[in-house]
Formats: sequence, structure tokens, C-alpha cells
Amino acid sequence: MKADIDLRIEDEGRPDLRGLVVIRTIDEGTVLDADGMRVDAIRNAHPPLVDTFALRFAGSRHTVVFSGDTTSFPPLAGFARGADLLVHEAMLEEALGALMKRVTNTDPERLMNHMMQSHTLAEDAARIAGEADVKALALNHLIPSDDPDFTAEDWQRAVRRYWNGEFHLGHDGLRIDLGAASATPHPAE
Repeated sequence: MKADIDLRIEDEGRPDLRGLVVIRTIDEGTVLDADGMRVDAIRNAHPPLVDTFALRFAGSRHTVVFSGDTTSFPPLAGFARGADLLVHEAMLEEALGALMKRVTNTDPERLMNHMMQSHTLAEDAARIAGEADVKALALNHLIPSDDPDFTAEDWQRAVRRYWNGEFHLGHDGLRIDLGAASATPHPAE
């Protein structure tokens, strides 16, 4: 990114970002434990990539787990156990066919294969939330995220089959009050 950073400093008058960011390689286990915040990582599954992780952020009052970019990954339930919030990537299964038709610069069969091997259906994210006994579930990295034929109600319907606790559908600017998360999660029966 050196060329891009240099260009923005010299051409646009932006501040030098290099002093603001520290990049560290992580692996499974505790990646930070300081100032009342602990961050743990578990390797998830996002084939063909190997170094992809779910992260658990535990502070003095709340715990939030991010699935990361992953296929359905059952060990995530144990990793997220009891968290206040699970933020999980998700695909809306009923919308994938329309997505494959809309994306014209790829082989739809190969793209669908990648999606099914590398990402999580909303229903599976809901199952993991229930198994993890989390207080709230938020879906992010939505696939598709921009199809007007599929609305928040479609996502709700997919999730409600397996989760009827507090639910948030990701969108720009979404803020989730962890203090408002219900005390008892409600996995669907």
C-alpha cells in the first residue's frame, strides 16, 4: 500500500497513516489481553483460504463474537458460548439463484459452488446462535446485500426458523446497545 499512501499524502495532503496503524499477524488463542479487554481467535473455515479467524472480544461487562468470513462452522458455537452478541456473516438461500443470474462476469456454477463452500446460510448462523446460547444475533456481510426483491422480512423469516431472540440485520450505521440485549436468549424450537 506504500504507493497509495504516498500518493494520498503528497497529492491530497492527507496525514501519514503509517503511524496510525500497527499490523500484527495473529493465530489461534489469545491475541490481546490488556486494559480490561481480552481478544481470542479461533481459526474458522473459508476455503480455499486457510488463515481466517473468528474473534471474541471480552470486556469487563460485555462479550461480542465475530464469526469472520466463514462457511457454517459448528465449533463457533462453543467459541461464542454465552456472548452478549454474535455478529455472523450470512447468505439468504432463496436469493442466491437471482444473484447468480445478475452476476454476468463469472461462471454462475463456480460462483455458487464458492458461495456454498465458503459462506454461511442465515439459517445456519441462527442455529449456531442458539447452540451458543448468545443473547443477541446480528447478521453482516450479507449475500446478497443489494437485491430489492429480498427484504428484511425475508432475512427475518430465514432466521426465525432457528432463532427467535434479539435479532439485528446489518446495515450501514447500525448501532447495537449491548445493555439492551435480553437476559435470556430464545433459540427457536
